[in-house]
Amino acid sequence: MSLLTIEGIHKEFADKVLFDDVTMTIHPGNRIGVIGVNGSGKSTFLKIVAGVETADRGSMQHPNDYRIRYLTQTVDFDPGQTILDALFTSDTPSVQALKQYELARQALEANPTSEQWLGRFMKAQQAVDAADAWETEAKLKSILNRLGLPDVTAEISSLSGGQQKRVALAAALLDEADLLLLDEPTNELDADTIAWLETVLADYRGAILLITHDRYFLNRVTNHILEIADGTSYFYDGNYELFLEKRAERKARSHSMEQKRQNILRRELAWLRRGAKARTTKQKARIQRVEDLKHQETLAEDEALEVSVGSRRLGKKVIEVENLSFGYDDKLLIQDFTWLFGRRERYGIVGPNGSGKTTLMNLLAHRLQPTQGTVVHGETVHLGYYGQQVEFEDTSRRVIDEIERIAQVIYTPDGETITASQMLERFLFTPDAQYKPIAKLSGGEKRRLVLLRILMDEPNVLFLDEPTNDLDTETLSVLEDYLESFPGTVIAVSHDRYFLDRIAEQLIAFEDGTINVYHAEYSDYLATLQEQTKQQVKKESKEKKERVKVDVVKFTFKEQKEWETIEEDIASLESEIEAAEARLAIAGSDLGKVNELYAEIAALKEALDAKMERWEYLSEIDEQIQAQKK
Repeated sequence: MSLLTIEGIHKEFADKVLFDDVTMTIHPGNRIGVIGVNGSGKSTFLKIVAGVETADRGSMQHPNDYRIRYLTQTVDFDPGQTILDALFTSDTPSVQALKQYELARQALEANPTSEQWLGRFMKAQQAVDAADAWETEAKLKSILNRLGLPDVTAEISSLSGGQQKRVALAAALLDEADLLLLDEPTNELDADTIAWLETVLADYRGAILLITHDRYFLNRVTNHILEIADGTSYFYDGNYELFLEKRAERKARSHSMEQKRQNILRRELAWLRRGAKARTTKQKARIQRVEDLKHQETLAEDEALEVSVGSRRLGKKVIEVENLSFGYDDKLLIQDFTWLFGRRERYGIVGPNGSGKTTLMNLLAHRLQPTQGTVVHGETVHLGYYGQQVEFEDTSRRVIDEIERIAQVIYTPDGETITASQMLERFLFTPDAQYKPIAKLSGGEKRRLVLLRILMDEPNVLFLDEPTNDLDTETLSVLEDYLESFPGTVIAVSHDRYFLDRIAEQLIAFEDGTINVYHAEYSDYLATLQEQTKQQVKKESKEKKERVKVDVVKFTFKEQKEWETIEEDIASLESEIEAAEARLAIAGSDLGKVNELYAEIAALKEALDAKMERWEYLSEIDEQIQAQKK
């Protein structure tokens, strides 16, 4: 069964064709990653699928009861909303029943003697039972815990932008729609949370269509790739790794076809020229063939971003940090940090959200003054700072004018002279696009323009604050290649595991209020942290078992109801197994019936085993409850 059939979708923006004749079918279980350079129309495609925008032509068909959920890059909540209001936006019975239960519970806690609210609370419990929403409640608590969100009574206006994005993600995951659309879901998430999200999406019951710059995430989550390039779309079976292989094969075939076309054209032209004296007797069909070949659309090679600029000489002294401390509002983020940054060193700054990574970057760049300690730059340091915010003095200014303000000509490390216009073309800005006002660029194109503007200034120390946000995978790949050969020092804040693995040789890690420096790849560092966490959990679990339990033990509401009926459920399953085995004994030689009964018995035994395990768990709680009563 298909969820959504897309046929011949076409979309233009101004005079540019974003994509033409996109045709695909989405089935349950599909995890489709949308790939393309910034400005190619990825987010627009998601908006069309979500029904937020309309296509210029084409159609989409889906079942009547089809449900869709769309998580945008930027979220827009009513400031007066609570987290509870924002979370329970789904119209599914389980979510709505759980919402009423939470509202009644909060009201009863505020008015514990109110018979009216007690009655509403009891009715809400019954509604949750009827909608079988207790599993949804457990899922909600797990999501809130893993996303680090506060109590659901908090107002949205009290949350940071990153926390609001997490609320929107939690609501989308709770909804369990048939088709989940995710536009850059890993932005604002740390590595541990991204790893958790990978496992959640792997178990998602519906289909997923997503855009992300995180290539590890893309590779682990997807099983199909939709590439949008130069107004054309290509659909690939497989994850990101297989996509790279298949795209390379496609490019090789295209190149071969173009060479063949050129060879045919060359031979046909030679034949016509040799027979110039007999032009009137030449075959009209052959002449027409040459004309067709000459005007046939060329299978152009995909544009590739090239980054090749020089940098100023950097002396031995780069950045010296001594006893650096910084805090605000009685919160100390950085304490007594001392380090010497050298030439051609590559650092990744990592840690949880809010730990102080960007603050440290701003201190190192002299954008903030320390509470105590010093940050000293070498005399030859020329800093380039690529921040999270895209800033332009005048967005009505043309793209080429913005770059020529920095430099009209630059020189590559090989001594090549490159004009501002040529540099813009290397950054995938066509001659027409160069004369557009900045305001008409997409978010990703603006980020790419800012990156070029910084590199045109030929820095020898690069500060990169979340550089992977809003940059497409191809731009990131070439930026990484550039950074590998960059003759200066690089310091980057990022949650992108792939990016850090490629560019960072050392890690500045914020860990439980301290800053430690490691000479290690980011993936190895994360693996070490995960192993340490496992060992700590095992240790705490062992200590907990060894301690005398003094806490009051009691059933939850759901567990109490389950304990009251579980023995009857076990007896019922045993009776069903006996009946099925009796039917099997008289099934005779009917092979189809025998196989059906074997499968039924196996399923019943599996259900019985699960019930027995659950009974053991609940009986232990009951024994502790009875012991407390004595």
